Amino acid sequence: MTDKGTYSISDIAKQFGITTRTVRYYEELGLIHPERSAGGQRVFTRKEQIRLQLVFRGKKYGFSLEEIREMIQLFDRDPTGKQQLQKTIEYGKGKIEEVSNRIEDLVRIRTEMERLLEDFQTKLDELESDS
Repeated sequence: MTDKGTYSISDIAKQFGITTRTVRYYEELGLIHPERSAGGQRVFTRKEQIRLQLVFRGKKYGFSLEEIREMIQLFDRDPTGKQQLQKTIEYGKGKIEEVSNRIEDLVRIRTEMERLLEDFQTKLDELESDS
């Protein structure tokens, strides 16, 4: 961190455990907009740091980078945050439905596996009692 409360690209990369290439990629996607120094180097402010935190939180919950970009940009257009919250709720409900469906699938798979194991155990018990 520099004296002015700003960060270099390597500071930001280290802080989030990512490569500088990833930071540049997120910039290309419009997720972050670092300032530039007189020498042309990227200078990251607290705002960019917060945006990256939002990116990683969004990724953790399964949002695509495009969805994350849209939610972040909504705040730029509407500083009240109302549109961003509406969109986040809309996307969030969709993610909850996806997670619920995945849980149902996993429970179904576990039940099938448990039945198969019971069948295998029964077969093994029969083979052992025959010997």
